Amino acid sequence: MKTRPLQPADYLQKILTARVYDVAIESPLEPARALSRRLHNKILLKREDQQAVFSFKLRGAYNKMAHLTPEQLKKGVICASAGNHAQGVALGAHRLGTRAVIVMPTTTPQLKIDAVKALGGEVVLHGDSYSDAYTHALTLQKKQGLTFVHPFDDPDVIAGQGTIAMEMLRQHQGSLDAVFVAIGGGGLISGVAAYIKAVRPEVKVIGVQMNDSNAMIQSVRAGKRVQLDDVGLFSDGTAVKLVGEETFRLTRKLVDDYVEVDTDAVCAAIKDVFVDTRSIVEPAGALAVAAIKQYVARHKTKGQTYAAILCGANMNFDRLRFVADRSEVGEEREALFAVTMPEERGSFRRFCELIGNLPGGPHNVTEFSYRISDQRKAHVFVGLTTSTRGESGKIAANFKRHGFPALDLTHDDLAQEHIRHMVGGHSVLARDERLLRFIFPERPGALLKFLSLMRPGWNISLFHYRNQGADYGRILVGIQVPQAEDRAFARFLDTLGYAYVEETRNPAYRMFLQA
Repeated sequence: MKTRPLQPADYLQKILTARVYDVAIESPLEPARALSRRLHNKILLKREDQQAVFSFKLRGAYNKMAHLTPEQLKKGVICASAGNHAQGVALGAHRLGTRAVIVMPTTTPQLKIDAVKALGGEVVLHGDSYSDAYTHALTLQKKQGLTFVHPFDDPDVIAGQGTIAMEMLRQHQGSLDAVFVAIGGGGLISGVAAYIKAVRPEVKVIGVQMNDSNAMIQSVRAGKRVQLDDVGLFSDGTAVKLVGEETFRLTRKLVDDYVEVDTDAVCAAIKDVFVDTRSIVEPAGALAVAAIKQYVARHKTKGQTYAAILCGANMNFDRLRFVADRSEVGEEREALFAVTMPEERGSFRRFCELIGNLPGGPHNVTEFSYRISDQRKAHVFVGLTTSTRGESGKIAANFKRHGFPALDLTHDDLAQEHIRHMVGGHSVLARDERLLRFIFPERPGALLKFLSLMRPGWNISLFHYRNQGADYGRILVGIQVPQAEDRAFARFLDTLGYAYVEETRNPAYRMFLQA
């Protein structure tokens, strides 16, 4: 006999009676003051990144386990997860004194494996993907009589996540125009939407997905669950190929609108959250903030109140460099160009002077890469700070008017991810080349000072600089200095007054850059 689907009133009761606070805290709902000023709307942040496992996932996992019978708890629970759900299940099982088997793909980072083990979970590594781990978990469940704790497609899990909305409406009883919620499998948005639509139906619930992991959006459009062939892995917390049956039913019925965001927008949102909170959220945790910014820009709203759920902060440290680089592009605060200039004395300096006098400045140099390769023209990779969207095209046109044809690479993924790191190589034209690493003070005019002190007869044959956000910049320079002028060059280095290390005999330079 088929059971009746749960109705909104059923979910309201389940959320109101959910057991989550044995392991979860009532997370703060904080104003994002800097972001609110920039967007001219009031932005509130629901800080689920402050939970014990740095994610909301422990709410649903614990609520599911807390409703198991003593016989089920005696046998233990099992789940398949490579991330936040695994830690939530392990913590909940530890609190309830039951066994927890966590099946994780063999590709899971050691950091997450160690975190689950530290919480008392029994880790089983199997397969290369979540699907492999899920299938193996179902096999173990049957063999050992364990109870499966689904990451999203379970009414008790959904109800546990819905307690977030219950807290939000209690914490903020004033005007609230919309709540933005990240979607992976749909457990979080199902619980949030079920509660909000039962209590304050005028508040919009807006779902957010990555443009390369949008299974829910595609499913809602198609009117049936759509399984993706592949998903992007940047926002691994929402990288789900197939949403749940129950979560699809609820989301399709209750959610008002959807927003898709890309990687650069999410990186920019991670930075926005950091500016306001001094905390670093994971990509999935920043989806809602990225969507609010996009929503405000599209609908030109002012004076509205929006809430974003920061759903997690399990960020791999080695990903921060990528996030920092791409956040500038996501905000269009950095523009990239391939500039062509005549290969002649003084052109390098003229170009730097032009940068200092561009309209709408100041435009600080964020990156500068060059390697001599042609006797007639030079190709230089340049990054500049910008202050407004769409500025890169105007700068490129300005370069061209002054005799420096420029290709705008600001939105070129190949240039962003690879080409910027590959400018250089061997050059037969770089005769008498001396290679030096300089430490420059990061202040306007430092580069121009360096160029103004150079003797006209010396040619820059290689230049690489990337702003790393520190007080001092590190710059690699190749300068063609005839042997007869070694003493004059030594005097030049002393006059310059910058710390340097000569790398002309460095084996890596000889192998990859010296002809």
